[in-house]
Amino acid sequence: MHVVTEPGVAGAAPERLELRFSGSGGQGIILAATLTAAAATQAGRRVVQTQSYGPEARGGASKAEVIIDREAIDFPEVDAPDITVCLSQPAWEKYAGLTRRGGLLLYDSGLVTPCGESEERDLVGIPFTEIADRELGKTVAANIVALGALLAISGFAPPAAVEDAIEARLPAKIVDLNLLALDLGRTHGAAARERISAAVEVV
Repeated sequence: MHVVTEPGVAGAAPERLELRFSGSGGQGIILAATLTAAAATQAGRRVVQTQSYGPEARGGASKAEVIIDREAIDFPEVDAPDITVCLSQPAWEKYAGLTRRGGLLLYDSGLVTPCGESEERDLVGIPFTEIADRELGKTVAANIVALGALLAISGFAPPAAVEDAIEARLPAKIVDLNLLALDLGRTHGAAARERISAAVEVV
């Protein structure tokens, strides 16, 4: 397994980061991308966020993308993302192989079985949906658990900025639930980050 050693994936915010969230309709990937973009913007970064709609969102693989940069973004489309988050098997099969060589594949290990073109990329599997169900009783919060793990691994924004984005953009009655989901994801993501760091030391 290739280990990503760029500072951004180890935890400090990189100069530029291209992210692709992927999954099936109803898994909240667009919300996760929107919250990512809002948090990065609050942190003073330049941001472009896009998503796909149409038939794919009703059962197949769909995506939402975020570009975060310290400078002006002159090309707003993601080609080979640094990090791809996969929340479903169809999403993995469609988008995992498009992640750049040396990039990171962060996936729901309870729903996704890695296959195909994953060589020369770092794989981190965390059972986001299972965690959301077991700890919160709400599988719908799996996307925010995934967001928390992404935050811990990539450091795309300060944690407080993501919390502020959740409080500003979600209905008040579900804010506490989603803050708990974010914290759960950060805990599991931090453990994954430590494993990556240990592997780097061995290499």
